Amino acid sequence: MSILLACLILGACSSDDDNNSVNAAFTETSQSEAPVWQIDWSNNQERPNWKAPDASRYENWTILKVQIEETLLPFVSDSDLMALFVNGELRGLAKPAVTVAGNKTSGGKFLMKAYGNETESETVNMSLQYYNQMLKHIFTLSDDISQNSDVTTGIDEDFIPEFTYGSAKYPIMKTATVEHLLTKVGITPTSGNIAGAFVGDECRGTVTLSAAGSTTLLIYGRNAGESVMLKYYDKAKGQLYTIPGAVTM
Repeated sequence: MSILLACLILGACSSDDDNNSVNAAFTETSQSEAPVWQIDWSNNQERPNWKAPDASRYENWTILKVQIEETLLPFVSDSDLMALFVNGELRGLAKPAVTVAGNKTSGGKFLMKAYGNETESETVNMSLQYYNQMLKHIFTLSDDISQNSDVTTGIDEDFIPEFTYGSAKYPIMKTATVEHLLTKVGITPTSGNIAGAFVGDECRGTVTLSAAGSTTLLIYGRNAGESVMLKYYDKAKGQLYTIPGAVTM
């Protein structure tokens, strides 16, 4: 079975630069210390009852090597699970790889034997699901993949899927250019400063402004239609700017 996971194009982001108008003028407050903003990836999903596939039912297998993305690395534990589903059927299951010395988890790596009976060329729905025990969160990335039995199976290097793009907690994503949002209301952006997207007090994305002058902020949403405020901290001035209704999800 040829598993071309590197071809997974999962989760499309829309751009929100020109489709929204700011609902109110920004507010400005003095703040001497730079804020620390980050998304809370914790969720409340139960641990899945995944069972390893019966190898005797399949003719082919391949080794899949998955590296957890940097954002989620601090939350990896030996209780995590990685599962591969093909057309809804579980074809592979693994726990985090461990080091030979010390039997400790090896930097968020998973080694999985994935099974299949696919031959010739056909299209299958492939779903890679990652359960993080600390976060109680199942991240899912899915796509329709064209299989071809003539292609060499396996991959030669770690596959690093962006599981945050398949968050059950934040299923909606949108991008916006920070400089565009700031200049619309008369704020002069400066590279090196930070900006964050918020719904209420909940951080939905953060980024440091680029020297190139076009910084993309990826915003995570729970529901369509959410009103997102933009916060921008100018460290030279010690000022925090808040723009309500800067983006609509």
